[in-house]
Amino acid sequence: MTSNEIRKAFLDFFQSKQHRILLSAPMVVKNDPTLMFTNAGMNQFKDIFLDNTQAKHSRITNTQKCLRVSGKHNDLEEVGIDTYHHTMFEMLGNWSFGDYFKKEAIEWAWELLTKIYKLDEEKLYVTIFAGDEKEDLPKDDEAFNYWKKIISEDKILLGNKKDNFWEMGDIGPCGPCSEIHIDLRDESERKKIDGSKLVNTGHPQVIEIWNLVFIQYNRLADGSLKLLPNKHVDTGMGFERLCMAIQNKKSNYDTDVFQPLIQNVANISGKEYGKNQKHDVAMRVAADHIRAISFAIAEGQLPSNNKAGYVIRRILRRAIRYGYSYLDLKEPFLFELVSPLTTQMGDMFPELISQKTLIKKVIKEEETAFLRTLSNGIQKFENYISSIKSKEIKGDFAFELFDTYGFPVDLTQLMAKENNLSVDMKGFNKFMEEQKTRSRQSAAVETEDWIELKKEQNVEFVGYDFLECNAEIVKYRKIKTKEKEQYQIVLNKTPFYAESGGQAGDSGFLVSDDEKISVINTLKENDLIIHISEKLPKDVTKTFLVKVDKHKRTLTENNHTATHLLHAALKKVLGTHVEQKGSLVDNERLRFDFSHFSKLTNEEILKVEKIVNEKIRENILLEEFRNITIQKAKGMGAVALFGEKYGDSVRAVAFDKKYSVELCGGTHVRSTGQIGLFKIISESAVAAGVRRIEAITAEKAEEFYNSKIQLLEEISEILKNPKDLSKAIRDLQEQNNNLQKQITELNKEKIKLLKTELTGKIENINELNFISAKLNFDNNFIKDLAFDLKNNIQNLFFIIGSEFDGKVNLTLIISENIVKDKNLNASQIIRELAKEIDGGGGGQTFFATAGGKNIEGIEKALNKAKEIVENLK
Repeated sequence: MTSNEIRKAFLDFFQSKQHRILLSAPMVVKNDPTLMFTNAGMNQFKDIFLDNTQAKHSRITNTQKCLRVSGKHNDLEEVGIDTYHHTMFEMLGNWSFGDYFKKEAIEWAWELLTKIYKLDEEKLYVTIFAGDEKEDLPKDDEAFNYWKKIISEDKILLGNKKDNFWEMGDIGPCGPCSEIHIDLRDESERKKIDGSKLVNTGHPQVIEIWNLVFIQYNRLADGSLKLLPNKHVDTGMGFERLCMAIQNKKSNYDTDVFQPLIQNVANISGKEYGKNQKHDVAMRVAADHIRAISFAIAEGQLPSNNKAGYVIRRILRRAIRYGYSYLDLKEPFLFELVSPLTTQMGDMFPELISQKTLIKKVIKEEETAFLRTLSNGIQKFENYISSIKSKEIKGDFAFELFDTYGFPVDLTQLMAKENNLSVDMKGFNKFMEEQKTRSRQSAAVETEDWIELKKEQNVEFVGYDFLECNAEIVKYRKIKTKEKEQYQIVLNKTPFYAESGGQAGDSGFLVSDDEKISVINTLKENDLIIHISEKLPKDVTKTFLVKVDKHKRTLTENNHTATHLLHAALKKVLGTHVEQKGSLVDNERLRFDFSHFSKLTNEEILKVEKIVNEKIRENILLEEFRNITIQKAKGMGAVALFGEKYGDSVRAVAFDKKYSVELCGGTHVRSTGQIGLFKIISESAVAAGVRRIEAITAEKAEEFYNSKIQLLEEISEILKNPKDLSKAIRDLQEQNNNLQKQITELNKEKIKLLKTELTGKIENINELNFISAKLNFDNNFIKDLAFDLKNNIQNLFFIIGSEFDGKVNLTLIISENIVKDKNLNASQIIRELAKEIDGGGGGQTFFATAGGKNIEGIEKALNKAKEIVENLK
């Protein structure tokens, strides 16, 4: 079976068992502060397991795009080296929410593997939870009894808590699990050692392919376990491993999931796969990483220097480094893999097809930029090793290369070995651990258990229609970080909009008879609206008047609606290829990222502004369509965004159906006239093929124009209110240029006179022409003088002390041949001299400057410089 047939067979099988097939949720998580990437098939169903929301369907199946490169699932450095670790992978799964349990899950798993996929039963082993005395957890006899009806007891293995008890996190739903393993070794190997002895030992050919999790407990913050009222099934089967088993391969990378990509890398590099271990690892890294990078970009996550974007950039750079170091690929190559990837997976994941051009452009630009960075890092490495006398590269420098230039330490070690050097790995690891500790400490959050006051399945959001309502607290919990202590509060009804879709969360108050509690922000954890407060009400059982900050909400809505008007205007001016790639709206401004391949001209920006402001003046009424099917919304022409998760029913927002209709869960103005005014303040590039517009509306736009008018009036007043202000400024610039030319000519004459004077002061010390001087000129003049003397006097050592405009400076220049012959370093010398003026400095080996505060120290510094020259050998 091909990989596409294997995936289809899985979904068809569970559909025949009355499971609803769902599309994969986005790999990049948008509205869950606890998670950056989807790392398991169950992530999108967390709120069902947590009992925060009810399941719409009790039986579900899908294939889920996952990414595991951070947190406890950090396997990045293993990817490509072994046969089964990946960054992006597919997780095939079937779920039961309070419906069937262990019996059906076990029977159907066996039926699919042996009857549909026809895997050899003799090669299969299963594990069940053996129990845990410390936690008073019994052996999972229920699973054991079901399995022994299917498979011989010698193939049912007992597993410990680490292997066979699944937990969502430190707190939350959990339960025993039953894993299915397969022995893919050759017959001769299987005769030597029974496969049961190698299960869960890390053997690359005796691997877990499916995990059946039986969620029946809830882990509380104190570590205790509580039985859940509803039991659930959550299974996950690694698609790539399954393909390896069915296609009878020894490595995931030998399946048709990866081979087309690997062969493309082989053709690009001119090297044959399977002939050289280092070449093979590099090809596997490229084939794996291109999948993660492409899917992330297709979902709107661009490489960047923070959060999810940083992870994607790190994966991309790792692939580039392997190609650079081991395949001799010094030019961009990864972007060429996007086309074969799209051919291979586009039918199942159409976002690859629609975003193909953007993906290729972003990857190529990132490759080009990082190859330049690599080149700079190599130059820095070469400069470093030329300046050291020891045979070891210090750990701090190896860490700097890693942290600043993206060099993995193995690349530094490789380059060091080529130069007969070693790397201080102990020092490097110390710096790495310090960085990780800082990161852990800054991110550490201590979360207590929810205190439940009422049992509410669904929190009612009324914020589209009201800015205040009466509500009760359903549950709350305390969270602590290094800096502060806060409370998360859930209400049974709320007008507060929770941060999502690029719109900032509301703030406001919970008001009772005798107190007013500030809500400083509102967040969303999947489907749960959480109000953040720095303190709890005295009586949490009261009914509160819940009030949104009206002024802040109004300004935020102005900016949000303006992004919709802007989106439509960009399509009109630039073309229908424009697609939203990200947005941020709050009460201060709006930021809108969109696909377009060139910088907007001033004329295009003015056209866009004109259209948006026309739509504002038209005072178009909001048309809102709640809880309609996604098919109906698309029939209306509604724009859907890639990377967003849409359910069966959606909300569409229209401002003139012929102009702007979008799927959107945010809040908006009742009519566009409320926005008042729209002004673009910047347009820039975010990545290849993605531009960013920042704009302001309403009060901020008024402030912008008023400040510009005030500035013009001040300039006009300074220039004596000329009739033609532009001409007056141009005349002033011309006068200034003429004066600058005169100053330059005067400085040249001064330099000539000073040159003559200073040449007469030359002292020949240790074969050097030593000159020291105390001058009162600015640094630019002194620099010109120093270089002029260096170009005309051989073997020069020239030190200048100056006081100008209240600042104390030292300048040192040394002829390059002296630097080399006498092993001098101007940067090191100036740092030593700067101590005399209570300052510091640096520069190049032949030219350096320093600044300080102590005027009296200038003479001491000049004398000290002379002593240094006198003591030269």
